[in-house]
Amino acid sequence: MAAEEGAGRSESGQERGGAAVGGACAQARDERDPDGGAEALFNVIIPDHHADAFSPPRLAPSGSVDQLVEGLLGGLSRWDAEHFLFIAEHGYLYEHNFAFFPGFPLALLMGTELLSPLQGLLSQRSCLLVSVALLNSLFSVLAAVALHDLGCLVLRCPRQAICAALLFCLSPANVFLAAGYSEALFAFLTFSAMGQLERGRGWASGLLFALAAGVRSNGLVSVGFLLHSQCRAFCSSLVVLNPWKQLIKLVASLCLSVFTVSLPFALFQYYAYTQFCLPGSAHSIPEPLLQLASDKGYRLAGENEPPWCSWDLPLIYNYIQDVYWNVGLLRYYELRQVPNFLLAIPVTVLVVWATWTYVTTHPWLCLTLGLQRTKDKGSLEKPHFGFLSPKVFVYLVHAAALLVFGGLCMHVQVAEAGGELEDCYRTRPRVTEESVPAAQRSCILEPAQVQMALHCMLTPQERGRLSHDSSSQRCY
Repeated sequence: MAAEEGAGRSESGQERGGAAVGGACAQARDERDPDGGAEALFNVIIPDHHADAFSPPRLAPSGSVDQLVEGLLGGLSRWDAEHFLFIAEHGYLYEHNFAFFPGFPLALLMGTELLSPLQGLLSQRSCLLVSVALLNSLFSVLAAVALHDLGCLVLRCPRQAICAALLFCLSPANVFLAAGYSEALFAFLTFSAMGQLERGRGWASGLLFALAAGVRSNGLVSVGFLLHSQCRAFCSSLVVLNPWKQLIKLVASLCLSVFTVSLPFALFQYYAYTQFCLPGSAHSIPEPLLQLASDKGYRLAGENEPPWCSWDLPLIYNYIQDVYWNVGLLRYYELRQVPNFLLAIPVTVLVVWATWTYVTTHPWLCLTLGLQRTKDKGSLEKPHFGFLSPKVFVYLVHAAALLVFGGLCMHVQVAEAGGELEDCYRTRPRVTEESVPAAQRSCILEPAQVQMALHCMLTPQERGRLSHDSSSQRCY
């Protein structure tokens, strides 16, 4: 009878987890649909801001269907999205295109292949716009599901896991998940990699982290999760196994993890080197794109060798961030950037408050870098669930490190978009969906619509198996 009762509770817990995942998925899908309608509406009624941004000429003639697609989905192609669409259509022609990694353009090309029956009706660009809308809707839903899955494994509190997934869906910054940006794909891959790592599947996690590093450069930072997991396993094995053998195994696994995650970045930098620094790398380029390069001063492959080719470590990415985007230590600290610093205040306050709360609660855990929970190994510590769980440590370090680096060296308003992807799975929500009245939930959506309107004009640059006892604990 006890076994049957335990099995019944386990099945019931799995059903509740599945229902929670389905709720997060449905909420994400519902949030995407209003964004699409608002984007089309604002794209029609609000005139575009004429900024000095990348805007390549359209080479293929556009028919009436193409114009309809542009009117409905053109708002998704503003700013950085224009780079991704250009790369997917023409490849890496200009030097500054190499600031954008190839993972998302490759996904768009795969999406256009699925739309091949429509290519007689739509131009290549229209197919890419449709691919952006469909794929980012899919990636956003999958990211919300993966986030809920990760929350169940790390927080061991289903209520907070579903809250994190809902906040991820309702964030005003989710305009970056709907537009032609790489955030949605990156979030899905990163959350999935973290979930696999929490399950002890190191190889699957490393592969997903490597794929994420091929989508965005900050995916390189995720190697820290692999390194910390391996160091924690090493400390746990010292008691019963040969320390020297485990040390050799640790060093080998650390080197392999760094190599795996950094391989996409290294291959991308090497490809840029072959295009700009080796002879015979010039390609046939349409005349309108040559004229654009001449008018704007864009560097093409086969022209004069750029200065970064002669560096000891010729990394085009560092050069582009320095020359084209003026990214560097304290370079963004100007009086005219005060409004952008104000945009970053909410995420900054959230991460600082969360870090202080966690450090004051677990001082010894933080001093030992999350490797030892208590000063006395023999003592028993009251288990923590939710945000104060020991498993949260490495995620909080990730958030704090990105905040410090972003605040000192990046365009600080990026935190508005990055905060949604990097921090929502480690926040400490105290409300559930049921506790928020429908009228208040509708008010939460209003900033998202305002953000979508601004984006169309001017946008700044686990479902783990939880036991009945643990799921019934109070979550902090």
